[in-house]
Amino acid sequence: MSGAEKPTTATATTSATATTSTSTTATTSTTIRARFESKFPRGLIIRLIAYLFVGHLFAFFVYLLFVLGGQNQ
Repeated sequence: MSGAEKPTTATATTSATATTSTSTTATTSTTIRARFESKFPRGLIIRLIAYLFVGHLFAFFVYLLFVLGGQNQ
C-alpha cells in the first residue's frame, strides 16, 4: 500500500510526512531548473526563441511573395 492508502494513528507522523514530501518536491524542481540553466544559459534560450520567431516571419514573407507573384500571371 502507498503512504496515502495506509491509515495512520498519529497526526505527527502524517504532518512530518507531508512536510517532507513538500520540501522534496521543492528541492527537485529547484534542482531540475538549476540543471537546465547550467546546460542552457538564459540568453541562449531567449536568442533561440527570437531567431525561431524571426525565421518564421521571414519564411512567411517569402511564401507570401510567391503566392502573390503567382496570382499576377
